[in-house]
Amino acid sequence: QLQLVESGGGLVQPGGSLRLSCAAAGFTLDVYTIGWFRQAPGKEREGVSCISSTITDGSSYYADSVKGRFTISRDKAKTTVYLQMTSLKPEDTAVYYCAARVGIPSSKSPLYGDWGQGTQVTVSS
Repeated sequence: QLQLVESGGGLVQPGGSLRLSCAAAGFTLDVYTIGWFRQAPGKEREGVSCISSTITDGSSYYADSVKGRFTISRDKAKTTVYLQMTSLKPEDTAVYYCAARVGIPSSKSPLYGDWGQGTQVTVSS
């Protein structure tokens, strides 16, 4: 079982940027579809972005709310998946989680079996 670890969260002003990282000690992530999800207080967890495994086409997908502002990518060593977030808005404030699955990309969180502990992103002036 993968033990995913997220990092890179923090407090940022509106319009600012953050880069989140997702890694699993001792594992490469290239064979997994990796998804980024977020959950704000009082709201359901929602899919933000996902990237298919490098065994397939490595394609990426984004929620409409983040399209054009967030970019998901993998490092060349295949050990880390990043979520570059730009033009951040207060409504992006949430705990962000990365998750892994073997299979096609999906925004549905129940389809992911391995999860990280989450990292807090707060967008506020």
